[in-house]
Amino acid sequence: MQLRSVIYALGIMMLLVTAAMIPCALIDIADGNGMAFVFPASATISTLVGSLFWVMARGGTMQIGQREAFLLTVSIWVVINLVGALPFLVSGYSITDSIFESVSGMTTTGATVFSGLENMPRGLLLWRSILHWIGGVGIIVTAVAILPQLRVGGMQLFNLESSDRTGKFLPKVSDIAAYIGFAYVGLSMICALLYGLSGMNWFDAINHAMSTLSAGGFSTYDASFAQFNGTPAIYVAIVFMSTAAMPFSLFALLFLKGQVGPLLRDPQPRLFIALTAVIALCVILYREYHLPSASWAVRWEEATHALFSVVSVITGTGFATKPYDTWGPGVAALMLFATFLGGCAGSAAGGIKMFRLEITAKALMAWSQRMVQPHRKAPIRYGGRIVDEDTLQSVMVFLFLFLVTFMMSAALLSFSGLDTLSAISAAAACISNVGPGLGPVVGPSTNFGSLNDFATWVCTVTMLLGRLEFMVVFAVLAPRFWRG
Repeated sequence: MQLRSVIYALGIMMLLVTAAMIPCALIDIADGNGMAFVFPASATISTLVGSLFWVMARGGTMQIGQREAFLLTVSIWVVINLVGALPFLVSGYSITDSIFESVSGMTTTGATVFSGLENMPRGLLLWRSILHWIGGVGIIVTAVAILPQLRVGGMQLFNLESSDRTGKFLPKVSDIAAYIGFAYVGLSMICALLYGLSGMNWFDAINHAMSTLSAGGFSTYDASFAQFNGTPAIYVAIVFMSTAAMPFSLFALLFLKGQVGPLLRDPQPRLFIALTAVIALCVILYREYHLPSASWAVRWEEATHALFSVVSVITGTGFATKPYDTWGPGVAALMLFATFLGGCAGSAAGGIKMFRLEITAKALMAWSQRMVQPHRKAPIRYGGRIVDEDTLQSVMVFLFLFLVTFMMSAALLSFSGLDTLSAISAAAACISNVGPGLGPVVGPSTNFGSLNDFATWVCTVTMLLGRLEFMVVFAVLAPRFWRG
């Protein structure tokens, strides 16, 4: 195995993430809040380690094959989360809380253990949003450029081009990342501008734009998006949270090449919009039924909050304008269901993803037909193409690992002392990278700060497994991987 190339890439990534600390340091210095040392100290540590990796590995050939790509994918996500935790550690937070917050940021989960955000130094608030923003584009590049090459979780359906996986891996990723990066930055700037025009100050607009386009959910207020109730920002958020759940590679083709056809032909956006509309309509009708004497203005407002909540949950953003977990058991069940769905492949959203849901449904239909008519051939098609057995097997293995990991996480959280609803919803929120769960402990009106250290670490590992889509991690942990 070419470990030199892996170490070299890790060093470069550490230095790039360290560079993102510069604006946070500048804003703390400008505020004169006494925390100006946090980011220079953190940057010094990560720069020294990153430079050491770079010096150790430079020189020689830098070829990355499939095994190196597996190891690099997992290693990068572990290392950048440790770098992301440094500012919290230097600020005085515990190791457990610092790593949880960093992992929640980088995986764009948006669950937090911090309270009193309004009184937190603005440098740390900006760092939380930057973690989201970096993690969001990193997730998109991983899903579009890396996982298809590794044939993980059925992602081989989304290979953008055929190429030799030996020696050409990094150039291919850099090309794809450049296209996606332009679209990601452009949409983020538009979102920030519209937030600013909707009444947010510039700091809140920039932070919430980064959280929205990454489908993250960190806010600068304990009240989350409820801080902006009654403003047009809610409608801006609905549009851009939905945008974050769309395939960014198709946005790149649209913005840079003017090709709208691939976006219209992709079956994922249609299924996402349909499921979101159905769930939102059910929640709205349920809320309307329980508001018989309300005025039209109140009904419109409640319908808006219902739509916002459904979009926030299904995209994995996790913003909250209302405590939707108090709207009744029917709504809670729908929200828990929506937590698992996720967005489209190649988006910043977490969850199972639309293409896996569609392939699984078609596979069930095909298998039921074969049971009735054993000699009948019923090929499974997706996007006009026949799904091969390798892809189908990858999807099924992903779903199995998803369910097993979810059940184990929920069981461990129950053993930590959480009630059943909190344990199940917290496990679902972490594995799908949504953020808030249900109930008084981890619901949209609270945060994860009341969890003990054991439960916090369970949630941290679950967030990381859910974001890396399981098989990459399990492949690296297998003894045979290291034997060659």
